[in-house]
Amino acid sequence: MTVNSSLGYLISEGFKSVFKQKKMSSASIVVMCATMFIFGIFFLIGENVNYAMKQVESKQGMRVIIKEDATDNDIANLRTEIQKINGVSSVTYYSKEDALDSVKKQFGDHQDLLEGYSEDNPFPASYFVTLTDLDLNEQVQEKIMNLDFVDEISTNNNTIANLSRIARTIQNVTLVLLLLLIVISILIIAYTIKLTVYARRREISIMKYVGATNSFIRGPFVIEGIIIGVVAAFLTLVIICIAYNYAIGQVLNSSVITTVQLSFYTFSDLFAKIVAVYLILGIGLGVIGSSISMRKYLKV
Repeated sequence: MTVNSSLGYLISEGFKSVFKQKKMSSASIVVMCATMFIFGIFFLIGENVNYAMKQVESKQGMRVIIKEDATDNDIANLRTEIQKINGVSSVTYYSKEDALDSVKKQFGDHQDLLEGYSEDNPFPASYFVTLTDLDLNEQVQEKIMNLDFVDEISTNNNTIANLSRIARTIQNVTLVLLLLLIVISILIIAYTIKLTVYARRREISIMKYVGATNSFIRGPFVIEGIIIGVVAAFLTLVIICIAYNYAIGQVLNSSVITTVQLSFYTFSDLFAKIVAVYLILGIGLGVIGSSISMRKYLKV
C-alpha cells in the first residue's frame, strides 16, 4: 500500500468512525464546544485585561524635578541620559510655564489667585517618565537620581506596586484556568474516542494479529479526534465571535469605561490569534485524547 493510499484510508476510516458514532461524536462536539467556549472567554478576558493594564501602566510614571540652575543644554542632555536607562518608555518635558498652567487648570474658576506667579514662577521644570515595566520602577528611580541636575523624583510607589501585583495575579489566574480547561478537554475527547475504540476492540485485535502496526491502527482514531476537535473549534469560533462583539459593545458603551478612557481589542484584532489557538487546541486535543484512549488496546 502506497503512502497516499494509506493516508487516504486513514482519513476515510476516521470520517466513517465519526459518522458511525453520530450520537457520541455529537455529544463530544457539544461538550467540547462548551469547554472551548469557556476557554475562549477566559482567553479573551485575559488578553483584554492585559491590554487595559498596559494602558493604565502607560499613564503611570515618575516626575523628575530638574534643578533650577540647569541650562537648556543641561536639560537636553538629561533627557538623553534618561532615555538610555533600561525600562524607560517615554520622556516628556514640562517647562516651568507648563507646570504653572497645569496648576491653574486645577484651580478652575479661581485661576486669578495665581496671577502673581506669572512673573515669578515658583514651579520647577520637570520630565515625566513612563516605564516599559512597572516592576522596574525602583531600579529606574535609583539610576535617575544619580544623574546630574536631578533635584528630586515625585512618584506614587504604592500605586505602581499595586498595579504590578494586580497584573501578575490576573496573568497567573488566567494561565491556571486555561491549563485546567485544556486538561478537561483532553479527558472529554479521550473518553469519547475510548468508547469508539472499545466498540471496535475485536477489529483492532484482528488487525494486530495479521501484522498491522500500532501507528496504522491508531491512525483512524487520531483522525477522528482531530475531526471532532476542529469541528468544535470552528463552531465555537462562530459562537464566541457573536458573543464577544455583543459583550464588547455593551462594555464600551458603559459610563465607567467612558470615564476612565480605556479601550479594548475588537474581535478582528484578536481573530488571527484565537483562530490559531483554537486550531492548535482542536488538533492537539484530538491527537492527545485519541492517543491516550488507544494505549490500552495497543499494548503488546
